[in-house]
Amino acid sequence: MTTKGKNNDEAREKVRYSDEELQMFKELILQKLEQAKQEYQQLKSAVTHSSSNDTEDTSPTFKVLEEGASALSKEEAGQLAQRQYKFIQSLEAALIRIENKSYGICRETGKLIPKERLLLVPHATLSVEAKNKRD
Repeated sequence: MTTKGKNNDEAREKVRYSDEELQMFKELILQKLEQAKQEYQQLKSAVTHSSSNDTEDTSPTFKVLEEGASALSKEEAGQLAQRQYKFIQSLEAALIRIENKSYGICRETGKLIPKERLLLVPHATLSVEAKNKRD
């Protein structure tokens, strides 16, 4: 391989995403963040019944099965709310990585995470290769 051919390979191997690409990812993440925050608020209100206009929290005449189903759905909504909150934190961390231009770089291999993966999982910090090694 000639020196010229080697330089072309190095030039093709990007070290980071361009500012334009980072802006595209930022817009995608902001959209996902807005949607995630709305879903989080809905889940939170399902747990606390803050948007409920029924008598569910005041009526003492619940049937036992209804209480059990209600408690289960509250528990599930609580777990979903926790997962959604973690997702929001991951998206916010991705925005910070965009600002400091380290977004899209695998934290284990140091290589760029493919754009296709980031479009599907915009908060990813590991390449598929690195993630598969962990699993």
